[in-house]
Order: sequence, then structure tokens, then C-alpha cells
Amino acid sequence: MPSLAIKAVLAAVAGAASVSAHGHVRNIVINGLSYQGFDINTFPYMQNPPKVAGWTATNTDNGFVGPESFAAADIICHKSATNAGGHAVVAAGDKVFIQWDTWPESHKGPVIDYLANCGAAGCETADKTSLQFFKIDEVGLIDGSKAPGTWGSDQLIANNNSWLVEIPPTIAPGFYVLRHEIIALHSAGQANGAQNYPQCFNLQVTGGGSASPAGVKGQSLYTANDAGILVNIYQALTSYKVPGPALAAGAVSIAQAASKITASATATTGSAAATAAPVTAPAVATTSSAAVVVPTTLATSKAAATTSTTIAAVPVTTKPATTPITSATKAATTSTKAAAAPATTSVISCPGTIVAPAPKPAAVPDRGGKGPRSHPRDITLN
Repeated sequence: MPSLAIKAVLAAVAGAASVSAHGHVRNIVINGLSYQGFDINTFPYMQNPPKVAGWTATNTDNGFVGPESFAAADIICHKSATNAGGHAVVAAGDKVFIQWDTWPESHKGPVIDYLANCGAAGCETADKTSLQFFKIDEVGLIDGSKAPGTWGSDQLIANNNSWLVEIPPTIAPGFYVLRHEIIALHSAGQANGAQNYPQCFNLQVTGGGSASPAGVKGQSLYTANDAGILVNIYQALTSYKVPGPALAAGAVSIAQAASKITASATATTGSAAATAAPVTAPAVATTSSAAVVVPTTLATSKAAATTSTTIAAVPVTTKPATTPITSATKAATTSTKAAAAPATTSVISCPGTIVAPAPKPAAVPDRGGKGPRSHPRDITLN
């Protein structure tokens, strides 16, 4: 058993890594078209934020949903999530490239994707508590021979903090919520220690398929005592069961690869069947290096740039994302120009780390005097 001194050092390292850590999905790419997600750093402070394909949520601290909330609505699409105002169009059999702003190497765990059919009325007005999710992708433990192992989250980091998922080719056309999720297991050796990071996007799936897999309500996907939720990853593992239902028939987990952005796209609104190609903005100027080159070895971490300054108590090596993919992303809006967004992102403070927050701009509304949110679970080791 590690000494208390060793555990304290390891905890400080984990805490330092998590200061710039935790993340959210900033955009998705379909056949070269980039659709903006819900920007937690700016949209909550706008009077009229743009309509995008990503669901809104109140996790402005890049926080998580814990096992104690598995039976509550927050586990569906994150904290206090509300329906996205539009959707992206994708053909059955096509792939969706999901781009996170960052993900910490210390937050190891599975990457999972689900779909839920919203019905003919579309997903913009669907009741999230009634959605039935079926699993279309999962990658859990890849190599557990040396703790804490290599996981799906490590593949995501190596792929420029991005994930590629295939829409099953046999799926019936219609309106679906894509529920993408990382479950961080670095503190999962104790009760309620797992951290779920669900993210939702609205899709309209086209094609001639007919499959309609049975699903499970979001509040019933997991329990706090599931083998894949309550698990100690700091010991060699020979197997790991990804939590949730089994993969739907016809669904497969595909090899991870990069996806090049050729243009930005607006989120389509309304539930009428699409008769034309998605509306796109002029092609974004890119260099020949715009396509992300996936490294042959797993990176320790690739964090997006931030205006906040942190001074870690224990040095932690990080690497920036190889390509700023969202530089090509342009959100559509039908509203008037919104108020100025804050210049800083939320900083999560963990014990063992000294955080020097950037000054708060005058244009940002008062947030009730709340300081950086601390997640003590980030530093618990077993």
C-alpha cells in the first residue's frame, strides 16, 4: 500500500492536471462541415445566444454528474440541460467527428455514444426524460496490464481530443439525440467517485434504413454499483465491463481518425424533412496541415489554450492540441448581436494547486460571488 506521503504527492499531481482539465464538446464535424456546440464560456452570458445543434447546460465549470444523480435528469445531457435550438443533418452510415476543447490524461475511462429517436416532431421540443437511448459505440479498457491502464479516453486524447463515431447504416431515418459521454474513473474506487461527462447534439438522420433499436431512458442507463462504475483502476485489470446496455444490432466501434473541416455549417431548425443539402458558410481557409495527424503514441494530455493562469504545486507535462479545429467553426444565429462574452474560462481548483484567476471583465454579469469550483474527487486515489 502506498505511504501517505506518496499518495499526497500523487494527489497533488492529479489536482494540478485537473486545473486546466475537464472539458466539453465545442463542435462536431460531418463530411467536412463543422457545427458549433453549446459554448459554456460565452453563451450563458448572452441575451440571445445562437441556435446550435448542441444542447445547453449549466456546467460552466466543466463539471461532471456523479453516480448519486444517475436517477435524475442531469445524467441525460448534463446539468440542467435543455434542448438545442437546431440540428445537424447526417446520412445513416456516415461518421460524426466530436471535438472536445481538452481532456486530462489523469481522467481515464470509457468513451460511449448513444442515440435516441425524438419522433416526427423533432428533438428541439422533445421531453428528455422520455427519450430511449440505445448504444452505438463504446471503447473501455484497452490495456490493463499496467495500472492505471490505457482507456478509450487515451485514444480520444491521441486523436487531438476528438472522437469519431459511425451512425449505424441500417438506422431508420428521423430525428435523434446523439448522447456522447466520457466516464472518468480516477476516483471510482470509492462510492460515488465516478465522474460522468455527457454531451448531447441533435441530428437528423437520412437514408433508407428501417432499424429502430429498443432503448433505455437516460435515468436508467447506470447504477452507482455497476461493475464499470465502482472500480479501482489503480490495480492491474484483466477485464472491464463498459457500463450501460449492450451495443445495438448493426452498431460498431470504428478506428479513430481525424476529420478535416472544409466549411462551417448552420444548424437546421424545424422538423420538416430536409430536401436540400445543409446550408454552409464559405469554405474556411486552411493550410495543407489542417487535417489532424493522429500520433502513433498516446499523448499525455492536449489542452486547448486558456486565458486563465495557473501555477501548479507539482509540475505536470501537457501538450497543446495539434490543430485548432474550432478556428473553422462558425455558429449561425437569427438573433441580434449578443452582449460581449467573458474573456476567461472557468477554472476548477483542486487541493494542491495554486490558481491565479484572470481579472473578471466588467461586461460579464455578476455570478453571485462564486469562485472557482473545487472537485475533491479529482485527487482521491485508492
